[in-house]
Amino acid sequence: MIDPRVTRLAELLCDHSTALGPDDRVLVHGIDVPGEAVAEVVRIAQSRGAKVMVKLYSNRIHRRLLEGMTEEGARLVADIELYEMKQMTAYISLRGSNNVAETSGLPTEKLQMWQQLHATPVHMEQRVPYTKWVALRWPTPSMAQQAMMGTDAFEDFYFKVCTMDYKKMAQAVKPLEDLMNRTDHVHIKGPGTDLTFSIKDIGSKPCYGLRNIPDGECFSCPVRDSVNGTISFNTVSLYQGTEFKDIRYALKDGKIIEATAGDQTERLNQILDTDEGARYIGEWSLGFNPYVLHPMKDTLFDEKIAGSFHFTPGNAYPPPGGNGNKSAIHWDTVMIQRPEYGGGEIWFDGVLIRKDGIFLLPELSGLNPDQLA
Repeated sequence: MIDPRVTRLAELLCDHSTALGPDDRVLVHGIDVPGEAVAEVVRIAQSRGAKVMVKLYSNRIHRRLLEGMTEEGARLVADIELYEMKQMTAYISLRGSNNVAETSGLPTEKLQMWQQLHATPVHMEQRVPYTKWVALRWPTPSMAQQAMMGTDAFEDFYFKVCTMDYKKMAQAVKPLEDLMNRTDHVHIKGPGTDLTFSIKDIGSKPCYGLRNIPDGECFSCPVRDSVNGTISFNTVSLYQGTEFKDIRYALKDGKIIEATAGDQTERLNQILDTDEGARYIGEWSLGFNPYVLHPMKDTLFDEKIAGSFHFTPGNAYPPPGGNGNKSAIHWDTVMIQRPEYGGGEIWFDGVLIRKDGIFLLPELSGLNPDQLA
């Protein structure tokens, strides 16, 4: 018998996130996910009239594939999967992981090649702008361990977070979207952080369960050459199978001119040298999911933490909310500004709009945890 929580999640993905109907062709992509969960998503999608294609994948096999991957091989895979993606109107990705460090130790140049030749054309240039897509993690003992929780407790947390009232969130975020659309100058202050930039005419994009599950953010993007100052992150970031701690950037005229991360500084700079756009910022976003309060080294959760923001070297999304920056990387790195994490302030055009993770303007109070939960 299928877990009713899985059915509720499948219904959310097919109805709220992708709004599937008879005109849709949807690719359901399961990565290290139980077959019964994928089957339930397929059942719900078909019940909405959509034509369904399924692809099952393994992170362990993916690592083996990358170990022997050549440029010719990467282009072949990309050509086939790009054709496949062009046939789809929707994409649902359920991403599990039995080992979050599965790609650890792979040569940086191999990962960069895969990003440039496969991820960029298939996902960044086709899936993101041209399909109704949603991506989510799947709860595993590995994720529970990252969150420092028991497996059953983590599953309860996971389904509570993922199936929250996103319609309520959609209403609560509208004033923030409007404010960000009118804002020019942003100033962020906090421990080790004093950063300024402009978001004038960039626009913003509220996120309430249409593209990510869990969700809870509103993103914009700095004008490409406007970022100046320093930022010191207070969460651990897991990227390309490697943990990065104490990440610090110094930026001048939009470009990261200095980057450190403890004993991973060399690897950090290798990633930021992937291409010309990797040292410029492709996203800046405020997080406000009331049920996600602490980092667990999983970007899809951590970037939604209540009282957080993330700052992203690399590729920008299409407008609204994008600045045109192009890169093979897109690295959401999270800063939490609640008091227990050191606090911090966010100013819009000289007005303090959030302090220590709490929105201060009356019209934004609906995004605070006591209102949104």
